[in-house]
Amino acid sequence: MVQQLTLFPNALTRRRALPVIGEQKDIRYHATRAREILNGPGTTGFDGFWSINPYVGCAFGCAYCYARYAHRYALERALAADPLDQALHETARTLPPWLAFERAILVKRNAAAVLQRTLWYGADRHRDLARGHHIVIGTATDPYQPAERRFRITRGLLEVLANHADLHVVIITKSPLVTRDADLLARLARRSSVEVHMSLITVDRELARRIEPRAPTPEARLRAVARLHAAGVRVRVNAMPVLPGITDRPAQLEALVAGVAAAGADAMVVGSLSLHATARQRYLLFIAREFPALAARYRATFARCHAMGPRYRHGLTACVRELCARYGLALGNDETDAAPVRYGAEAADQTPSRAARRAQYPASEISTSSARPSAPCSDA
Repeated sequence: MVQQLTLFPNALTRRRALPVIGEQKDIRYHATRAREILNGPGTTGFDGFWSINPYVGCAFGCAYCYARYAHRYALERALAADPLDQALHETARTLPPWLAFERAILVKRNAAAVLQRTLWYGADRHRDLARGHHIVIGTATDPYQPAERRFRITRGLLEVLANHADLHVVIITKSPLVTRDADLLARLARRSSVEVHMSLITVDRELARRIEPRAPTPEARLRAVARLHAAGVRVRVNAMPVLPGITDRPAQLEALVAGVAAAGADAMVVGSLSLHATARQRYLLFIAREFPALAARYRATFARCHAMGPRYRHGLTACVRELCARYGLALGNDETDAAPVRYGAEAADQTPSRAARRAQYPASEISTSSARPSAPCSDA
């Protein structure tokens, strides 16, 4: 009998770069190894801003999320690295990219080790960061989504950052899980500046559940703001995006500002809706299902442009500025809000998207402009 020998018996094992490391209802978590974790201004599109994303994809499933559209490329790269991965093949075959973003989450298991290697003292990146550049964690994912409770990738990154001084760290999240790391944030703040940006677009629990079906409740987020404030951590609330016809009525905005002020936030920033590529596809389906009376206006507005026009965004900013003054809350928007503002996305995950400061009011002024797709809508 002739015995067949494998020349390289571990070759197939080595190719399996993305094992399934966990499941939660209809969400599957895949382990991946990051080559880079800290992306500089050339990637983010902003001078002095660096991005870190501990995960690729996000389980919160927010209808308006701008980070969805490049998830297909992350899956394609994963399949190229591991063509035998049946779970990924099934995901790519059965789920559209916008849905795969929240159902197939990639976990960067080696993120802390890569960051530690990147930030060795004297390196160019360490020098730039010590000169006042900002590190923004969570530009294309939520660093405290449910996966973090188990995998602790974000905490590992913060532990690395806490070993350095003179850094400027910003964390963007919707999750009260960030309070788990309040002790670590306080330690980091002793040698660097740290600020948590809690995303919250409404205090209406039922409305939030329709828009952000798997995200923590508004009450939980406001409690997290209060706990972080009590722990001495600076907290800003990002009311982004304000959704035309859905969350932009005066009473809704006042309730939001009042809640944020009562929780002890240091400041608030407001911005309106921006829809690019796959995000538009997902969001318009959501509007047709949940708010059918608005569907035609939304389709007309975003058929040829990606954002609300200057009258809308200036009007919204003016309204919220007045409310913030009434409740003693600082507004972080600049004076003109003429230019879109975003944090750059992870190079290996996404093309950066302009998740901007927007908006004028009221929602009935949703435009039907014929502007080009790459431009904001006019208010004609």
